[in-house]
Amino acid sequence: MAVEKARALVIRSFPFGDSSAVVGLYTREIGKVRALAKGAWRPKSSFDGGLDLLSACQVLLLRKSSGGLDLLTEACLERRFRVGGSMAAFHGGMHVADLLDALTADADPQPDLFDVADATLHSLSVVPSGVVPADGTVRAAVARFELAALALTGHAPALRHCAECRGAVGGAGGGAGRIAFGMLDGGVLCAACRPGKRAVVSISAECVAALRGLARRDAAAGPAVIPDAVDGEVRAVMNTFLSHLLGRPPRVAPLLKPRSRPHPGRPT
Repeated sequence: MAVEKARALVIRSFPFGDSSAVVGLYTREIGKVRALAKGAWRPKSSFDGGLDLLSACQVLLLRKSSGGLDLLTEACLERRFRVGGSMAAFHGGMHVADLLDALTADADPQPDLFDVADATLHSLSVVPSGVVPADGTVRAAVARFELAALALTGHAPALRHCAECRGAVGGAGGGAGRIAFGMLDGGVLCAACRPGKRAVVSISAECVAALRGLARRDAAAGPAVIPDAVDGEVRAVMNTFLSHLLGRPPRVAPLLKPRSRPHPGRPT
């Protein structure tokens, strides 16, 4: 068995026996791996809190040459994921983990995807800043991660050109009107290509403009912003697109939907 060192994000953790755990790791050097951590929950173990869910750590792995679980021998904690009571940040972090698992194959390293996920989880965590991210900031960071992850894994939705004919669709600034978005076609559709398509929704030009802006941003460039007017619409589009892509609804993302604002004059 070969010993390998890697930077890892803990995306899954399951009890195994009385004191051990099976962990899912997304690593920068190896890709996605599943490993057995013997004695992980003992008071004095070689993991020292490094296997907390969504934490970033340095790990040592004994790689199996044929099938089965790898053996995790050491995990050194780099950064814990702490949300300071923000359920939106917790749900956002779990959604990042879900997508890392769903969009990738085992042992297929994608360093750029690891870096985007690591930066996103860091932005959602209150450590070391101590500042709890606002719910809207969380939704923007998550949407930006989704679009980056989809682009890096070859599933990016077409947002500027028609997914069918590659013609330009809408203006860069959004503008008035509605734009067709084909879930099965993989993005926006021009008026000529729209007829006869299935699983098409009509979204606002402002929503398309917001998605374009999020797709352009680097995950390390600081907080992203989604205009309040299209916050819920952006979330709905991403949830529906991911449902068609994965063949199932995303497990956590629906919990990120913004709360309905009370109508003026109506009791709350």
